[in-house]
Amino acid sequence: MKTTRTERLALLQRQIERLEARRARRELKSNYFAWQQVMALLLGFVISFVLLAIFRPLGVLAILGAIAYFYYSRKQQVAYSDSALKLKNLVQFYETQVARARLDWEHIPSVPARSEQSDHPFENDLDISGEYSLHQLLNTAFSHEGSLHLRKWLLQREPDLETIQHRQALVRELTTQTRFRHKLAFHSLYTTRYMSELFDAKRILLWLAQDDAPRPPRYKLFVPCVLTVILLASLLLYALGILPVMVPLVLLLVSVSWSLFTMRDRLALFADASFISQSFAQLGDIFGYLEHYPYQEGSRLQELCAPFAQEKAQGPTHLLARLRRLARMATFSQDQVGALFLNALLPWDAYIADQLALSKQVAINNLPQWLSAWFELEALCSLANFAYLNPEYTLPEVVAQEKLGNAPLLQGTALGHPLLEPEGKVTNDVSFARQGDVMLITGSNMAGKSTFLRTVGLNLCLAYAGGPVNAASLHTTLFELCCCIRVVDSVTDGYSYFYAEVRRLRQILSRLQGQPRYPLFFLIDEIFKGTNNRERLIGSHAYIYALAGQHCLGAISTHDLELVSLSDELPQIYNYHFREHVIKGKMSFDYCLRTGPCPTSNALKIMRLEGLPISWPGAPAVPAQLEEV
Repeated sequence: MKTTRTERLALLQRQIERLEARRARRELKSNYFAWQQVMALLLGFVISFVLLAIFRPLGVLAILGAIAYFYYSRKQQVAYSDSALKLKNLVQFYETQVARARLDWEHIPSVPARSEQSDHPFENDLDISGEYSLHQLLNTAFSHEGSLHLRKWLLQREPDLETIQHRQALVRELTTQTRFRHKLAFHSLYTTRYMSELFDAKRILLWLAQDDAPRPPRYKLFVPCVLTVILLASLLLYALGILPVMVPLVLLLVSVSWSLFTMRDRLALFADASFISQSFAQLGDIFGYLEHYPYQEGSRLQELCAPFAQEKAQGPTHLLARLRRLARMATFSQDQVGALFLNALLPWDAYIADQLALSKQVAINNLPQWLSAWFELEALCSLANFAYLNPEYTLPEVVAQEKLGNAPLLQGTALGHPLLEPEGKVTNDVSFARQGDVMLITGSNMAGKSTFLRTVGLNLCLAYAGGPVNAASLHTTLFELCCCIRVVDSVTDGYSYFYAEVRRLRQILSRLQGQPRYPLFFLIDEIFKGTNNRERLIGSHAYIYALAGQHCLGAISTHDLELVSLSDELPQIYNYHFREHVIKGKMSFDYCLRTGPCPTSNALKIMRLEGLPISWPGAPAVPAQLEEV
């Protein structure tokens, strides 16, 4: 039986409480064994000292026993400490889940800020990216690229039906795979616990691309191997009294000279190894989980994660473990003096460089596709997690326009704003029957016009990204979305608010004239509000005429009640409105969309309620509708 959002929140809270209790017990155990280590040292020293004075063999046994118990306590303390840390990370993950469900923005991880000067046709208008945005609410990725994948999907200007349906199928499958998603998030969170930012794979891909010489020249491995064999043989013959001491000393000098000759290679090797140890440590655990997870045979998830199902020698676990092992071996090269003599006796760096080059070649062949699959999986898990936290949301039905028949181009039932808190959220139905239709929305200030426009736009973005929408149902075809809701002026470029608005509206018309692949779906809030009443009315009238009946459809909100008469001139214009009520001196809104033009206005009511004057000596009588205020 499908659970409700409230039930899932309660389940998350219970999980947090259980995990917190387990973490507290682990920490107590860790502290207990930490004290046991101290006691093993102190008591072991005292008891051993006494027993050594009485009976030496017994004292030796006491020393060995103290060392063994210290080692045991240390091992237990580390195990319990590590377990407590893992539980702490898991609690953090579930607390973030609760924050996302409750829209507690202060406890939802941030995402990169959006550009306020962006020319994107709806990024700023619909709060797609940046703080308090749809991207921040959805994003559960631990990689920078996974987060960018999600943002790119939400900002898609020309949606692709096949891609949408493919993502929807994966999101539908992943939504039920709660254990898989949570375990993947846990592994990602634990392995990136010391990072202040998202994991960025750009440096790894650049490192793989810098491969002018994939393998060191063979002589750089052959020469030190020969020198090592000869030197060790001479030392053996010297020990047997066959060779004089000068022979191994001369050979040692030759080996040291070769080591000095290859010092530059050693410094480059250490830089490579240091980078590997830092960058690949996080990937090993994550990719290992994806490699060994028991996928359902024939599932889309198994198909997506197929790149991880390699032969053992070519798989991510084996490769990344090998790279880390070579990186640890290469750390000896950090001490130049020690490395000088180490490489004089053994072909240490030559062997590591040769093996590192071979492993790098395997990484070049496989790592990009592993990373690509991981990035896409993270973006898909973000959408699936959003669906899981909001079980009342639904996956929309997106179909090609030619397959709609007589059905509306867009029809949504109980459409809601996904960035508004569920408690008290008002939903509305919306429908666009034909191409060229214009929904003209009038209404009072604060009645819900702008919120409604964003509601439609945000749900279309979610639908085209392949995610769930805040609706009981949504059937739509493909549109190219464009908005003029939040226009930003530019001091640096010398744009006034009105000119910035004109530029945005011109972009919509220019795109329409450019014969876009899909019909334009426009959302325009308070058209031409940056100019005076007379010119605004003329400009609005002309602009709506230019849109009606064209390769587009959408909604326009306005305060100009004179524009409602356009429905008498153009059959494509449909009037809708939001309205307010004044009850016992207080303004009240129900945020419900109604058909027809708005019968009321509330600017003077708001002024009067806030104590501002609305009359002057010789002014006309107060309008009748204000008497109730």
